[in-house]
Order: sequence, then structure tokens, then C-alpha cells
Amino acid sequence: MSNKERIAIFPGSFDPFTIGHQDIVQRALPLFDRIIIAIGFNSDKKGFFPIDKRKAWIEQSFNGNEKIEVHTYEGLTVDFCHKVGAQFLLRGLRTSSDFEYERAIAQMNKKINLDIESVFLLTAPEYTPISSTIVRDIIRHGADVSEFLPKGMIID
Repeated sequence: MSNKERIAIFPGSFDPFTIGHQDIVQRALPLFDRIIIAIGFNSDKKGFFPIDKRKAWIEQSFNGNEKIEVHTYEGLTVDFCHKVGAQFLLRGLRTSSDFEYERAIAQMNKKINLDIESVFLLTAPEYTPISSTIVRDIIRHGADVSEFLPKGMIID
């Protein structure tokens, strides 16, 4: 058995980070020595919320947890994994269509880098309908989204 630190990357745009995302990370904590929440950045796309605000919100959500780090990155996720020494990609699955999409990405990632294993956690049933896309739409229409976001996260 190897004593190598088990590092997982939880990649996404997290625009915004929801209680569903938070739940996946909290439930994955016993599986890994460290989880890096990696906010993907694409210079060709403009996010709804600035990336520095997303990073600060996530850091606030896990304030004081030494097993969790928040990074931003650009490029292929498997390249970022190699850069930080991660062996695992953590992904949450809400629906069967999520599974099909994530399965295809996981298989391509495995082709690119044999050392990376994808780990899927099913979303808790109460969080299944929550997605960043839906939360953004609710925000655009001026409604309260606080019940879908980590406690203390305030959208201004």
C-alpha cells in the first residue's frame, strides 16, 4: 500500500457554487487526504460572476478546513491534475444525462492520462434539482436564491 497523499480535484465553473456542490465536497472528505476545488477559467467565455468572487465564496464556505484548497486554472483538467499531483477527479452526478456526459469525459481523461481516476458521487436527492444554471436564471429574475447557496454566501 502506497503512502502517497490522495489528492482529488473537484473541477467546475461553480458559477455560482451551490449547496449541491458543497454537499459533494463534504461527503468526499473521508475519501481523500486533500480536495482541491478547481475553478476552470476560459478566457474566451465571460462568467456570470467574476472568478475572484467565485473563489472567495468557495473559500468562505470551507473556511478553516485544512483538507480543502481552492484554485483557478486554465486548460485541460488532467494537465492541472498533473501540475498539483492529484490522482483523482471528483464529480457529482445529478441525473442519468450527467452520467453519460461525465462518463465520456472520464474515458477521454483516462486516455490522456492513465494515472487519473474519476470518482463519481450521486447528488443527495434533495439537491438533485439544483444547478448553477437554474440558480443564475433565478438571480437574473431578481428572486431569492439563498436556500440554494452555502450558508453565509450572499449574492450582491
